[in-house]
Amino acid sequence: MSPSVALVVGLVLGGVVALTVVLGSRRSFDGPRSDTQVVPLPEASMARRLLDLMDPAVLVVDADDAVLLANPAARALGIVRGTRLLVPELLELAHAVRSGGGRRTDVRLPGNLVGAGPRMMSVHGVRLDSGAAPPPGPVALVLEDVTETRRTEAVRRDFVANVGHELKTPVGALSLLAEAIEGAADDPEAVQRFAARIAHEADRLARLVRELIDLSRLQGGEPLPELVPVPVDRVLAEAVDRTRTAARAKRLDIALGGQAGLVVRGVESQLATAVTNLLANAVAYSTGESRIAVAARARSGFAEITVTDSGIGIPRQDRQRVFERFYRVDQSRASSTGGTGLGLAIVKHVASNHGGSVSVWSEEGLGSTFTLRIPLAAAPPEASASDAPATGDAVAADPGKGTA
Repeated sequence: MSPSVALVVGLVLGGVVALTVVLGSRRSFDGPRSDTQVVPLPEASMARRLLDLMDPAVLVVDADDAVLLANPAARALGIVRGTRLLVPELLELAHAVRSGGGRRTDVRLPGNLVGAGPRMMSVHGVRLDSGAAPPPGPVALVLEDVTETRRTEAVRRDFVANVGHELKTPVGALSLLAEAIEGAADDPEAVQRFAARIAHEADRLARLVRELIDLSRLQGGEPLPELVPVPVDRVLAEAVDRTRTAARAKRLDIALGGQAGLVVRGVESQLATAVTNLLANAVAYSTGESRIAVAARARSGFAEITVTDSGIGIPRQDRQRVFERFYRVDQSRASSTGGTGLGLAIVKHVASNHGGSVSVWSEEGLGSTFTLRIPLAAAPPEASASDAPATGDAVAADPGKGTA
């Protein structure tokens, strides 16, 4: 239980009991009454004010499942209508608390009630009577939103499982190759072949570790360095230079163009890594002799850096997942491309840390266009953002594509 929930339960339960007595007497009073017949206790008034100011949602439900009290946080969740509690799981929890004492559990609230998608709530139920004799009394339910906490826990579990799986592959390969070399000590040709494979797997392992460290830093492991003016031309030139050898090996041409002279605020090394990862991804998934286009332009206060290829494209169902860690569209191609599944996740976090975004347009068989948007440091000196023409030959392979 979080400190905020513990504070609510520990400090105001006594006041809630008093408030519940007052409310219950009002509900059960059958005869004529005046304003002076039921006077709220000071403790109840203070408890009600405190509950109204607290973030956790608090409900008090009587023995007939009628809601005696719901603070504004509870009503904002949409789980109460009048004196009715609309979530069956919460009613079941109230019954369990009434018959067996305090309970803690997670309850998923439907998106149609909350209005912002399903929410996971940690619920602490407490009996407000002594429990010594029937009839059972009211039950207090304290709800805390743990949606993000549970999501983070799930992501962490998946991350650890994925890292273990990804590390196991090259480590296992290195072990087998070492055994193969030992068994082929009298065959220099075989030893040379196995040694080349060991170097390949070692490089893959080193790249995976390096990208894991980069991703950890980008996700908050280290504070973000100070953002300074960075020329986009320099970032693009560095990224192209890093990727040119791999592109030439596949007989791919990288065409660089677009609007020159743009300046963004950022960390040059991170931006160069992001564009390099986009280019490396384009090289890995392009086939035959084709062109990869890299261009930049100013638009709506952002520098838009596009990387366009005419490769295999991305299926529609995978387009929103390609930026997830370790996600690969085609697992069978992982060994042939040498990718770790972290490159695009790194791009996403670089964009986010710079106040920008990354998106993708793609069609199977036609290729893909990735667009990295980074806020400009200052308005470009010439040509407005909307009518700045692209120069050079870094244009999309299909002019009808556009960018996502």
